[in-house]
Amino acid sequence: MVFKRLLGSLGVGGPSVDTVLDPGAVAPGGTVAGQVHLQGGNADFAIEHITLELVARVEAEYDEGEAEGVVAFHQHVVAGGFRLAEGERRSVPFSFALPWETPITELYGQDLGIVLGVRTELGVAGAKDKGDLDPLAVRPLPAQEAVLEALGQLGFGFKSADLELGRIGGTGQQLPFYQEIELTPAPRYAHQVDEIEVTFLAGPAVLEVVLEADKRGGFLSEGHDALNRHAVGHHDVDRTDWNAEVDGWIRRLVEHRAPHGAHGQAGGALFAQGGHGGHGHKDAYGHGGHHGDGHHSGPGVGTAVAAGAAGLAVGVVGGMVAAEVVDEVGDFFEGDDEGEGEGDEG
Repeated sequence: MVFKRLLGSLGVGGPSVDTVLDPGAVAPGGTVAGQVHLQGGNADFAIEHITLELVARVEAEYDEGEAEGVVAFHQHVVAGGFRLAEGERRSVPFSFALPWETPITELYGQDLGIVLGVRTELGVAGAKDKGDLDPLAVRPLPAQEAVLEALGQLGFGFKSADLELGRIGGTGQQLPFYQEIELTPAPRYAHQVDEIEVTFLAGPAVLEVVLEADKRGGFLSEGHDALNRHAVGHHDVDRTDWNAEVDGWIRRLVEHRAPHGAHGQAGGALFAQGGHGGHGHKDAYGHGGHHGDGHHSGPGVGTAVAAGAAGLAVGVVGGMVAAEVVDEVGDFFEGDDEGEGEGDEG
């Protein structure tokens, strides 16, 4: 999907820009590559810079409700300091590393509803214009895929995925937002939890997996959240029995009980094995979040994860999610850049 637009700040007759990404999805930490095609205008122009910006549609929760905005989370300068002659066509190749925490947009080729884009900014004669916006597809790392595959094999189903503005306390999070993948519970846990949320925070050596359970309340008791965190080495993927490992994570998460009086505390979340209250994070609006510090567990050792379509992927294909994704992506990439300001970070 490629969009062209004349440089609005210069009006008719200015240069145009068309960025084309290499086909296929990229994994976090992988290389984004492509070409920026320039078409000269009706005069010579000094090109000060060509900058690519990674942007994401992100949700923010605050006291009055929720809001959505576009957050820029990475920039790469492709070129600059040259003259584009009248009518000249020029192609500039580029490549840069995707941030490790970049959220995944697909699983087994099925769209998860996460909207990411590469926005091209052309600086000409002191003016700037965001002249091209292209969708970015991100596939999971092997460790992320192994965890999601195991959850699918254990009976959990895909419900939805979104990006939340804010930070998770006690983690090595780098980006100003994090991804939540919401899952319906496996039948064996359906009477105990309403849903499970998975957040991945990837780094060059280790993947942090944050699990949160929205737990059902019992007779004369409230429902509450429980949270735990696990560290997985990228090199351990083929040496781990992921079904057994992830099942152990879920059992410890679901069996956790909040101490008396914990309900209603700021943050409202507890780690499953430490028994300590969560240190709530603050989002860009200054409001408290729901994640905190907690227990680390190392990966186990066992058989390699089996390849194939996960049970989670079936949930993505199954109807409503796919239909909503088409509308959201179309609105994001076909609309202009006006009204993006709420929630923006540069």
